[in-house]
Amino acid sequence: MDILTANDRVGEFPPSWYAATATSPAPYPAAEGEMQADLCIIGAGFTGLSAALHAARAGLKVVLLEAHRVGFGASGRNGGQVGTGQRVEQDALEDMVGKDRARQLWDLSLESVKLVRDLVAECAPEADWRDGILHTDHRARFVPHSHDYARKLRDEYGYELIRPVGREECRHLCGSPAYHGGTLDMGGGHIHPLRFAFGLARACEAAGVMICETSRVNGVAEGDPVTITTDKATIRAGHVLWACNGYLGHAQGQVAARVMPINNFIVATEPLDEHDARNLIREGHAVADSKFVINYFRLSEDNRMLFGGGESYGYRFPKDIVALVSKPMLEIYPQLRGVEIDYAWGGTLGITLNRMPHFARLSGNILTASGYSGHGVAMATLGGKLAAEAVAGQAGRFDVMAEVPSPRFPGGATLRWPLLVLAMVWFGLRDRL
Repeated sequence: MDILTANDRVGEFPPSWYAATATSPAPYPAAEGEMQADLCIIGAGFTGLSAALHAARAGLKVVLLEAHRVGFGASGRNGGQVGTGQRVEQDALEDMVGKDRARQLWDLSLESVKLVRDLVAECAPEADWRDGILHTDHRARFVPHSHDYARKLRDEYGYELIRPVGREECRHLCGSPAYHGGTLDMGGGHIHPLRFAFGLARACEAAGVMICETSRVNGVAEGDPVTITTDKATIRAGHVLWACNGYLGHAQGQVAARVMPINNFIVATEPLDEHDARNLIREGHAVADSKFVINYFRLSEDNRMLFGGGESYGYRFPKDIVALVSKPMLEIYPQLRGVEIDYAWGGTLGITLNRMPHFARLSGNILTASGYSGHGVAMATLGGKLAAEAVAGQAGRFDVMAEVPSPRFPGGATLRWPLLVLAMVWFGLRDRL
């Protein structure tokens, strides 16, 4: 089955609340004929768009290829949360790579959030940046660790924007008795991700990037230059960046062995009464909980509950996304029972075995950045910038990410599915019990 068309039609955005409330650029033409570039990027999500923008502003000739439309994949469908830190907490990173390298990764994460905030202000103010992410613990025994972690970030990393939250305050802030405490991080925030992607695309166009939509790559032949082929075009480029994340499929085997696609789902309710909405999330923060199969939610600008939850591990989305996501939503907010669901959609993201992004130089002039494991709004945007730096000859910061261990899934791309399903069933059962 083809991951690019299993759930979607070529050139059409899924019927999400994001697509209904964003103004897309006019369709960009498909790649045709013979083309030359300093950098050819495959995939026009946050990684590809950011890489194209930064490379073009550095004076490089850039061709950006997208099989569907810009922002079509997870970049335009996700929960919109822009979190600090890596997907893995700093104490675990210290064990993984040592304290010095863990500090570098922390600093890069703060830069990634600032980069998104700055690009929203410059290129996409309509993406509507809002401060604050409330991390909530669904088990009381998790709360001491969360509070200790907030203190660790303050005392050891000098980060003053996160603080512990007790049970009563947590329940007040998120309007639900489902949680026992957690942390509030005012350094993170949330945005309308598809508007952000469209803003980046317009900035790329203004910087001289050749954006080519409905231009699926059929082959990449190593060499100097690299030769990239689509149905209607041949592009010869000094460098190539694979930036496909969960929509890579088997197009690049080295990456596919380390980055696996999984599906996640979101619903948007009908607009809620202003009073009712503010009783759900009183300060307008985004919320993400401690479950392995995470629930994440926030209020939209028009007072809808945007609630993400549930996963699937085959290429096909489930037939009834509303039922799948409503179940955890109503466990947290039973007061939403009977409220209409106006939109329900899914998207495919890329995860890695250790939940750290997979950055690599596949050959001397072919790079990849993906596998953000649900933490990609900020890190994918920075990943594109780091890849552009590497192409321009300043690879040091890209290499900091590339040196993080990136193990293969057991069995590689062939056996990863059944093993992951077994693992996810176990962790899902642990969440319930």
